[in-house]
Amino acid sequence: MTVRHDGLLATWLGYAGLRLESPDGTVVYVDPGRYGTLTGEWRPDSPDAGHPDARDYRPEDGDLVLVTHDHHYDSDAIRRVASDDATLVVYEAVYPPKIDRDVEDLRDLPYEVVRVDETDDRLFGDVIVRSVAGYNDPDGPHTDASGDPYHPEGFGVGYHLTLSGRGGEDVTVFWPGDSDALAGHAELDVSLFCPPIGGSFTMDRHEAADLAEEMDPDLVLPIHYDTFAALETDSDAFAADVAERGVPVVLDERTDE
Repeated sequence: MTVRHDGLLATWLGYAGLRLESPDGTVVYVDPGRYGTLTGEWRPDSPDAGHPDARDYRPEDGDLVLVTHDHHYDSDAIRRVASDDATLVVYEAVYPPKIDRDVEDLRDLPYEVVRVDETDDRLFGDVIVRSVAGYNDPDGPHTDASGDPYHPEGFGVGYHLTLSGRGGEDVTVFWPGDSDALAGHAELDVSLFCPPIGGSFTMDRHEAADLAEEMDPDLVLPIHYDTFAALETDSDAFAADVAERGVPVVLDERTDE
């Protein structure tokens, strides 16, 4: 389904993919694609996983497409969602030649490509894009068998976006990327918070709920869970936890018909 918030339309497309549309028609995509979520090929590892259905999705309507790190770089998905004159905003460490999947080089994509670091704050049309550091704490729980973080500092970012909402008022959206809950996240001014809650490689539902309580956004819409077994979580329990803390929350687990 599509979530409506302060005039903004937000749709979880599966995995980490998020579509945002402002009342003026500006469309932004964040980390679209992978695992067949936009090609109709995705199937859940568990039959009752809460996740949007896979579909052959090719609207080619995106004004901005944002990529946080190598794991979420999917050149086919970018072509599916980007309009002809789209701008592609990509974290500076994304390096397609070393990605162990069949992806195109950024230079082969027919869009303007803008590289950002962890502290960029830029205006694209009417959308402010602020990049925010996103990583796993090396002393935290989200490390591999050798003790290395799955997402070391400098590997990826999150994005804090400001779009035009109802009546032209600003609406701020925060997707932390594949990250732990980090110092400073709670200080951000966020209207719509879209945390990953799958755990394993990112903050889990408990950590995300704690951050939501500290951040106190107007609405929480979780993404990045149940796509495959390692990301499976109890989204209903997350929603109940966040609601009990007095923070509005919604799940978007059904594809629009």
